[in-house]
Amino acid sequence: MPTITIDGQSRDLDAGAPIQAACDELGVPFGCQAGSCGTCVISVESGMENLMPRNELEEDMGLKDNERLACQARIDKGDVVATW
Repeated sequence: MPTITIDGQSRDLDAGAPIQAACDELGVPFGCQAGSCGTCVISVESGMENLMPRNELEEDMGLKDNERLACQARIDKGDVVATW
């Protein structure tokens, strides 16, 4: 079962699941929850390869290579460690 860890706290997720609910439980702030405000940008420290590819909203946001939108990202397999 994949795990997301934010600032040292973890939640298990099903493969293919959005990470939004887990990140919300782990304290990541959300504004619009629709991929347009950038409030929920997380910095992935390890496991970027365990997330599904960025969607169009994330591509348009102009994120750094190690950043994802917690409201849009989905976990594919394995573990992800991030900060916000």
